[in-house]
Amino acid sequence: MFSYWEQQSFSYYDHIVVGAGIVGLSAAIELKEKYPQQRVLVLERGLLPTGASTRNAGFACMGSATELLDDLQHTPEADVVALFAARKRGLEILRTRLCDDKIGYKANGSYELISEQEMGVMNRLDYLNRLLQPITGNAAFRSADNKIKEFGFAGSYSQALIENTCEGELNTGMMMRALTDMAIQKGIEIKTGAEVTGYHESEKTVSVQVKDPFRNELWTLSCATITICTNAFTKQLLPNEDITPGRGQVLITDAIPGLKIKGIFHFDQGFYYFREIDGRVLFGGGRNIDFAGEETTEIALNEKIQADLEEKLRTIILPDTTYTIAQRWAGIMAFGQTKYPIVKALSGRVFGAFRLGGMGVALGTEVARQVVALHADS
Repeated sequence: MFSYWEQQSFSYYDHIVVGAGIVGLSAAIELKEKYPQQRVLVLERGLLPTGASTRNAGFACMGSATELLDDLQHTPEADVVALFAARKRGLEILRTRLCDDKIGYKANGSYELISEQEMGVMNRLDYLNRLLQPITGNAAFRSADNKIKEFGFAGSYSQALIENTCEGELNTGMMMRALTDMAIQKGIEIKTGAEVTGYHESEKTVSVQVKDPFRNELWTLSCATITICTNAFTKQLLPNEDITPGRGQVLITDAIPGLKIKGIFHFDQGFYYFREIDGRVLFGGGRNIDFAGEETTEIALNEKIQADLEEKLRTIILPDTTYTIAQRWAGIMAFGQTKYPIVKALSGRVFGAFRLGGMGVALGTEVARQVVALHADS
């Protein structure tokens, strides 16, 4: 049961955002900036965001050369360029809003390891640079073969190395902490452990059902608008949306004395990614060797993929290097028939922004801006 005081003071909000990840917090901040006198509430079912916002590798991804070329096999050039531009805008908004020092951002670019089977990509870098030049203003990709030995990679795999001048690295924890702090400073309420089980729209309001884990009962909140930013978990509220969850496996080593690797790296069309952080190597990916097994919202380790990561870490990234694994974890991303995120008004009061395709760090802030712009149009 709820008291008179609880019903009176904690039951109505102007705007409710479901999900406290990158998109949810960014959307709440956009709403508060647009409507500073209105009450904005963020509801998060976990103690921390459940998906990938606090569980990713800290890559500000625009797309590697092989990944973009693969996209161009089944997507028009204009659409690939538009999505690349959206990632760039999102990253710029994020950096401007939070400041680089508060999110540990370093604009050092990235590198892609190219295998023997992929060497054809080296002949298409000029094409990609011309295609993206209106967005980047300079060459996005260039050969960096001279750094293969410098980084200590196994030459048996890395036949070439491509530098991507557009990408950067950040500290995921610092970023989410900064977003949370900004939301609180602006007067946005954030409630964790608050699972939204459903909603009902009427002519003037939206009723939102929230599970109270302590009292084991549903609490009904009312709001003028609800914005659903639950990415891979969106089907629980919107079952008809085109969303396929994609779990990502990650491991990190203990600190490695004399580690040669600096920066962020991709290989195999972006399905694998690694970086140096605090003298350690963080390595994730491998979803492509078990797509079916990773199409799940269960946060758990996949032994097959974790073993694959260990093997590639040993034979490709850190050959002849002694190291130990410190931690392992998994995060949940969202994919669909296209790589475009879904940003839509489901009605005049219900909005959604989800399906970031593993590019949430770069895309999240732009997607949040777009969904809040729909509020103004409704």
